[in-house]
Amino acid sequence: MSSHLLLYIDIFRRGTSMANCDHDCGKCAANCKERQDLSSFKKAPHKNSHIKKVIGVVSGKGGVGKSMVTALLAIALRKKGKKVAILDADITGPSIPRTFGLHGRAPMDDNGVYPLETRTGIKVMSINLLLNKETDPVVWRGPVIAGAVQQFWTDVIYGETDYLFVDLPPGTGDVPLTVFQSLPVDGIIVVASPQELVGMIVEKACNMAKMMQIPVLSLIENFSYFKCPDCGGEHALFGQSRLDETARLHGLTCQDKMPVDPKLAEAVDAGNLEDLDTGYLPQTVELLQKML
Repeated sequence: MSSHLLLYIDIFRRGTSMANCDHDCGKCAANCKERQDLSSFKKAPHKNSHIKKVIGVVSGKGGVGKSMVTALLAIALRKKGKKVAILDADITGPSIPRTFGLHGRAPMDDNGVYPLETRTGIKVMSINLLLNKETDPVVWRGPVIAGAVQQFWTDVIYGETDYLFVDLPPGTGDVPLTVFQSLPVDGIIVVASPQELVGMIVEKACNMAKMMQIPVLSLIENFSYFKCPDCGGEHALFGQSRLDETARLHGLTCQDKMPVDPKLAEAVDAGNLEDLDTGYLPQTVELLQKML
């Protein structure tokens, strides 16, 4: 094992080495006694953005349907008359615009950048709405990506918004750290599959939120089961549900299950996801409504 790797492991275990500390807590996740108040790193939104609640949607790894959960929560609250926006913080793997069938460029002027709106009025900001071509790759290093996410908060005009959902990239890297430190996040929703709930991936996400002093609002198990269209029976394709025991482990009372549902993919392909009335995620939607 290299000496550099041993040094990083030692720093992680001990929090931070005060001999080398530059007291810039904004670029450090160590939970040491010298840590400054996290509120000192918060960035103000655009002067024309008035956002009541900021909700992060996170996952321990990719491919668990985090962006779909974000979209369904936004749709459910919009149908209840709330003003909703989505900040797509997954810079290198944006999927929110395609989920809603949005194409084209986000307009901008001297005042700032304006998000595109879905058919029902959900405002969306994503890097894909700024690229010349949707298929252009974003080949940026971490600090540049983190800076872009900050600008999606400070330079984009969301107007009057009840809920801003931040669709975060998987893991606990630069972007989640930037969002948790720079935005006034009111809570996070953790999305996982049945296999993840068995291991430590969800625990890592919850522990990061705790370290950043952000509450975990809800735990959502996606791909929880498949409901047979013929017999109506429910089949656990990816193993038995671990949702209840994982929620208890982290002291969470709000939890939801989502099935494997081919209709969701079909609706995305057809561009009519907002027309579906799935009834999924009832506990999480109810909790979010109570937050206003």
